[in-house]
Amino acid sequence: MDAASAPGLPGAGPRERARAASVLRGLSRFASARGIPATWQHLLDYDVIEAFCVTGLPGRAVPACGTCRPVLCQLAAPVHGTPRWRATPFAGARAPAPYSPAQRAELAAIARAQRGAAKRASALAMIVFGIGAGLRPVELAALRGTDVTQAGGQVIVRVTGGPPPRTVPVDPHYAGRALDLARAAGGEFVFCPGPADRAYKNFVSVFAARLASDPDAPRLSAGRCRASFICGHLAAGTPIPALLAVSGIAEPESLARYARHVPGMNASKAALRARCRAERTQ
Repeated sequence: MDAASAPGLPGAGPRERARAASVLRGLSRFASARGIPATWQHLLDYDVIEAFCVTGLPGRAVPACGTCRPVLCQLAAPVHGTPRWRATPFAGARAPAPYSPAQRAELAAIARAQRGAAKRASALAMIVFGIGAGLRPVELAALRGTDVTQAGGQVIVRVTGGPPPRTVPVDPHYAGRALDLARAAGGEFVFCPGPADRAYKNFVSVFAARLASDPDAPRLSAGRCRASFICGHLAAGTPIPALLAVSGIAEPESLARYARHVPGMNASKAALRARCRAERTQ
């Protein structure tokens, strides 16, 4: 069936349509193998969707199975209304471990060893704005030199590449290098300047995978850089409301996956909610 004709897609952008098409292809194969008629009424039945998400994705990571469900439920809502059953819970993705101080030093050495000034600067930008400011890949890809400023003795990054827009004080250990990279970029992109498909979800990870490094060296990862930023704030005792604001995370419960990497910290969602409420009233 043509995904373009699927219900629930009016106004969707190209990326949303492509994702829906991919998930629908898997659902169609699952339904066809079980003799389910190839109509939207039957294919987007909530029982069929639930069976597909629970049993029809062998070999897929559990978080990926959970990601398919909301896509299909959005398509099904115009046909069957809002589901009234409780969905099978899927565990969320684990946060990657933060880098140790020794690993951070090794990553900086790897960045400096790349051939070509632009490649060296982009590798260093991943480290500086990932560990130093917690930028997500899409935010790093959209960062321009003019988004980095100084105010009140701090280096500040204005993040506009992904929701929500926010300002982030750069960790003092990375502030000087952040300013240098920003000044060199000027009004251009800091990471991989020049024409590029910056909306491509793997834009940053593909760059990192192509860096030259020793096989035994730590791999540069935007996810681990961001985890290092968040875990560093948790370990330093940054108030939860302030950390949510600078990280762009909406709920304190979402910090639980990072808190598990912080020795001695209560990583339960209930504890994080309670601490956030208490700190907001202080």
